[in-house]
Amino acid sequence: MCNMTFEETGGDNSSDRMETVAIALEEVLSSALPQGCITAGVYEAAKSLNADPDNVVLCLLTTDDEEDVALQIHFTLIQAFCCENDINILRVSNMRRLAEILGGVKPGGEPVDLHCVLVTNPQSSLWKDPALSKVTRFCRESRCLDQWVPVINLPDR
Repeated sequence: MCNMTFEETGGDNSSDRMETVAIALEEVLSSALPQGCITAGVYEAAKSLNADPDNVVLCLLTTDDEEDVALQIHFTLIQAFCCENDINILRVSNMRRLAEILGGVKPGGEPVDLHCVLVTNPQSSLWKDPALSKVTRFCRESRCLDQWVPVINLPDR
């Protein structure tokens, strides 16, 4: 159910709200990484979504390669799957910052595909993270405004 006031849906607080969500997203990624709760790469994400969609709590798709038609087709399919399975989705701009947060290089120097990143629950228990709650609430509120895949800009640090 969507019970939001005008002030909550936009207006003067909109840029502050986006910055708060971007910071919360960075916290989610930073805490998920050492727990092994990050799946990076379009194909790896598709395999993970197919194997255990109930374990995925957030899907991130980058906005940096919008001219790549094949990638956009993959994104459309991933978005449809996530919507069908009630998985929160965000489009993220600033892939360079995303790579900084996630250490975007494999051992051996090969870059990691960060076009699609999944955040999953740790196997040990359900993850209760206040930052994840903020991001989840933002996604829910965005859907109430018919923004099914909101865009977040990760600010440079």
